[in-house]
Amino acid sequence: MESLTENLSKLDLVAPPRIEGSYPETNTVDLCRNYITEQLSELSGVDKSIIYPALEWCQVLEKGDLLLPLPRLRLKGDLEATAVEFANKFNKGGYIDKVVPQGKFLQFYFNTQFLLNLVTKDVLSRTTDYGAAPLGAGKTMIVEFSSPNIAKPFHAGHLRSTIIGGFLANLHEKLGWKVIRMNYLGDWGKQFGVLAVGFKKYGSEAELEANPIQHLFDVYVKINNDIKKEQEEAEAKGETLDPENSIDGEARAFFRGMENGDEESLKLWKKFRDLSIEKYIDTYARLNIRYDVYSGESQISNEKMKKVTEILEEKNMITEDRGALLIDFKNLGQKKLGKVLVQKSDGATLYITRDLGAAIERKEKYNFDKMIYVIASQQDLHTKQFFTALEMMGNKWAKDLIHVNFGMVLGMSTRKGTVVFLDDILEAVKTKMLEIMQTNAEKFAQVENPEQVADLIGISAVMIQDMQAKRINNYEFGWERMLSSEGDTGPYLQYAHSRLRSIQRNAEIPDEELIEADMSLENLCGSLEKLKTMNLSDEELAKKSVLLESQLEKTQALIRIMASYPDTLRYASKNYEPSTIVTYLFKLTHQFSSTYKVLRVMGEERSVMVSRLALFSAVRQILHNGLTLLGITPVERM
Repeated sequence: MESLTENLSKLDLVAPPRIEGSYPETNTVDLCRNYITEQLSELSGVDKSIIYPALEWCQVLEKGDLLLPLPRLRLKGDLEATAVEFANKFNKGGYIDKVVPQGKFLQFYFNTQFLLNLVTKDVLSRTTDYGAAPLGAGKTMIVEFSSPNIAKPFHAGHLRSTIIGGFLANLHEKLGWKVIRMNYLGDWGKQFGVLAVGFKKYGSEAELEANPIQHLFDVYVKINNDIKKEQEEAEAKGETLDPENSIDGEARAFFRGMENGDEESLKLWKKFRDLSIEKYIDTYARLNIRYDVYSGESQISNEKMKKVTEILEEKNMITEDRGALLIDFKNLGQKKLGKVLVQKSDGATLYITRDLGAAIERKEKYNFDKMIYVIASQQDLHTKQFFTALEMMGNKWAKDLIHVNFGMVLGMSTRKGTVVFLDDILEAVKTKMLEIMQTNAEKFAQVENPEQVADLIGISAVMIQDMQAKRINNYEFGWERMLSSEGDTGPYLQYAHSRLRSIQRNAEIPDEELIEADMSLENLCGSLEKLKTMNLSDEELAKKSVLLESQLEKTQALIRIMASYPDTLRYASKNYEPSTIVTYLFKLTHQFSSTYKVLRVMGEERSVMVSRLALFSAVRQILHNGLTLLGITPVERM
């Protein structure tokens, strides 16, 4: 705050009183919120605590930077007339350029010169910290994401949970939370019995050693085909499969052995688990994903699951049905949640039992303030059942659990073998990007490590096409979609970043000089008065006046977008949407491209060159911060 007060005093501005819940020292929009709140409170007599939260963030520049619906102030009388009155009487005070009444709304437009002076310097001074805020200071969050099934390959379907979870972890860390990244592996269940039986029939130790994930996948597909064929043959004969003498029965028996602690069964299971994790770690590193904890269904102790069942029984939440235990939510007043099995008739545990035990263990170990589960929308019912059961067991902290769901990547099935492996996707996009880069021989020759750069650009292509739509949307997997480099894509953002880096390199101006740049509009763009002193013909004056108007308009739009970055992060933390950040980055880069066409850097006099470069360097820093937040490594040249 001391630094902010000092910077404002240089601009002959006084910092308004700080409203609780605002962070004016890290967010210029919050600073303006505080100022608007103070002025409106004096005008209307309405308490600041009502005004501040009523100021809404605008996503469309034409509607202003902040919007106030007057009905939220609980005022009486003709609100349209009140809007006009407030707009006329509002003291803009150097923070606000104009206040526009629009029906029962007030639109606030920030002062461009104020933003240029404050935001540009803030970005260049704070660099990677621009956008950060202590919203979650002193609080702990667990983000559970990715959670693939062991011994199955990492395919395009797993990508969604992985990159959404990685983004949410990065975002909340940037907003002051202590974040624990957790991978809760699907490392327990009958599928290991299926895999063990399959490995006995089709497995090869040599192939397992050479390419474990691929080999286990092939085995899994083959044995599932055998199970399907066995079932179809029995149905054709009008027979019921013998649960003891069938592949499915053999798989169940193997898993029972695991649950009962059979050493040979567990040895093979551990071998599959360890080989899978080793391979996953390589893939995660490629996607800039790291974990603090590798947990899994197998890690939940039998004692904890037994305790869960006891509590469920104590709370009269258990119903017995032919030897199996289940929760019938209909009997508990939750009709829409149906029934869920807690324990099979043979005593085997199920997902919900382990989920309940895992959540309780995590609360005891980490005492988290919030826990996010990044799980596909296919599991909406299961997750709701799990959260509700946890709360009914007497755990008040169940309200701190958040399910961040997402749509599916359609057109793939592990059992049918129609899956597209993520490693294959990443290799394909890397090859494609390398081909595109090679079309410009001069630029290609300047790239130090073209394969690595092509890999980074390819990864950004895959990630941006996945994250640019609302996460709840399903989409059909298609190579054309993954490999596209046209339009609003990852490569487009990477190109904008490398282009901005190139501008900085060519200008050869030190960072210290940029921070002290004269960011006055007159220095950046010039002025009409200055044009009139230049001895120009009427035609030249008219032409340059049009250019000046375009420069002022585009610079104003650009700095307003730049100022909204910290607010964009806060908004994304409320809707858990990577697309919020992706949309912002496209808006920023489009506006940069448009502005750069009229604000030339090279060839201008030193003062103008420095101020324009400072503006564009700040744009690059924000783009860098946003890409990094999404889990993408920005490239310097391409």
